Amino acid sequence: MKQKIAWRGSRLAVLTGVAMVSFVPGFLNAGPAGELPPVTLAQAMVLPTGMGDADKPMPMDERMNRRFPQPVRVDFLIGLPVLDDSSSTIGFVRYVVRTRQDKIALIVSYGGWFGFGARPVAVPVEAVGMLGRQVASLDMAPNEYAAAPTWAGRGDTVLPNEDSIRVGLARR
Repeated sequence: MKQKIAWRGSRLAVLTGVAMVSFVPGFLNAGPAGELPPVTLAQAMVLPTGMGDADKPMPMDERMNRRFPQPVRVDFLIGLPVLDDSSSTIGFVRYVVRTRQDKIALIVSYGGWFGFGARPVAVPVEAVGMLGRQVASLDMAPNEYAAAPTWAGRGDTVLPNEDSIRVGLARR
């Protein structure tokens, strides 16, 4: 795919965006005799949220505060998929509740086959992060979902749809 870009009255054909990044800075910095300075490309390595946290143990609520928690309406969360580290769907958010310990938890339907036979599991809001229109499970591995008890709802209060809670941000 050829892409034509106008540059100082002439046309410069570039095959890819990488070629554009590599060559244009050199042309702009050309010396008087036309010699080109060496081009240096750099790449930043930004780790996904939660990677390396095992090396620095800290309480789950402190890790959530480091993820810049943002207000999110409860009705926005209902129905969103919960993803693991490999972007596979673990389950879907069914309810948002306040527990007897005054903590917020997401009730996620886990397991089953195509949604049949899934059981509700309570996931602390500190263990997840928002990833656009998805919820990333950051501090709870899929085997912890399997080992978690089935949520029965005794003493927990389901939050109304118009309420807002704070959820940390995630990145991949």
